[in-house]
Amino acid sequence: MKNSVLVVGVGMVPFAKPSNSAPYPEMAANALRLALQDAGLHYADVQQAYVGYVYGDSTAGQRALYEVGMTGIPIVNVNNNCSTGSTALYLARQAVASGAADCVLALGFEQMSPGALGVQFPDRASPFDRFDQATQALVGHSDIPLALRYFAGAGLAHMKEFGTPLETFAKIRAKASRHAVNNPLALFRDEVTTEQVMASAMIWPGVLTRLMACPPTCGAAAAIVCSEAFAQKHGLDPMVRIRAQAMTTDRAITFEAQDMREVVGFGMAQEAATAVYEAAGVGPQDIDVVELHDCFAQNELLSYEALGLCPRGGAQQFVDDGDNTYGGQVVTNPSGGLLSKGHPLGATGLAQCTELVQQLRGTAERRQVTGARLALQHNLGLGGACVVTMYERV
Repeated sequence: MKNSVLVVGVGMVPFAKPSNSAPYPEMAANALRLALQDAGLHYADVQQAYVGYVYGDSTAGQRALYEVGMTGIPIVNVNNNCSTGSTALYLARQAVASGAADCVLALGFEQMSPGALGVQFPDRASPFDRFDQATQALVGHSDIPLALRYFAGAGLAHMKEFGTPLETFAKIRAKASRHAVNNPLALFRDEVTTEQVMASAMIWPGVLTRLMACPPTCGAAAAIVCSEAFAQKHGLDPMVRIRAQAMTTDRAITFEAQDMREVVGFGMAQEAATAVYEAAGVGPQDIDVVELHDCFAQNELLSYEALGLCPRGGAQQFVDDGDNTYGGQVVTNPSGGLLSKGHPLGATGLAQCTELVQQLRGTAERRQVTGARLALQHNLGLGGACVVTMYERV
């Protein structure tokens, strides 16, 4: 990998509830047009495309892109559960870094259905069967939807080991709502208090309330990456580049540790983050702003520790001290995160990218993190895969 990779265009559409969403080709095409406009490019300039979605038929990526142009370029459809968007970005970056292409599109979208995530092909082995078996053995509660059992169970493991109170997770959710107030693209923009989060419907008594979980969401987001030579040739803004990136999948410890935190990807995230810090030659203390995978408030707390933003067992103090928001150590999820912005699975990683590029450009308006120069992105999918990306202002 020889070429430096710049992010020269980003775009996303407002996220919406499944009952109030445009069809996926429309959402995806609009996000792409915004990214092209942001970059100052035409679709004909794009040499390859990686298109991510989870719930859709094969070649839905082509169906979405054909709304904008039919130029004959390679289009690769990507599905890696909730890390799909960042996996598309990972592949796009590799194409540019290796010299295989000079200008590549990463696009993600999701047109979701209401309610909890479910199995789409019940007549064959589920990719989550081992995760389900581990979760049943560790926490039981088969009356609760699986995604909730996974992450609430991981939060419960942290509570048991470190004495973390449920209120800490409620504080994280309240923080997300305060940030989302300033994001016009977020699904939920109403501020909620810690007390309101605690008082919301109890899904798992003492472990998880309704407001601690992200909602099913529809949306689309896109990023255009290119080489420095391509940017110079076309007069593009070279301000933001990907300084380091790593993708990991599960190791044996996911199940052998018999710890719900490992089942939901703590080790994957820690390994990816460590690789990124080493490649970039910086540490977590140098990061100004983070967009991390807060599908549940519990996973945001676990991610603080996995990414090295605080020590193991230090997350409660990190939250209580306000080190996860403006004026603290590192602003986490200024967009409002998945909890407030929403979580359209295939689009989430590229929506995170969009937010961080705007932060590094200094164009995030009321969400702006003053003086942001290094930004970290963490996008996780069970099954499993984790992508951690570091961006820098050049």
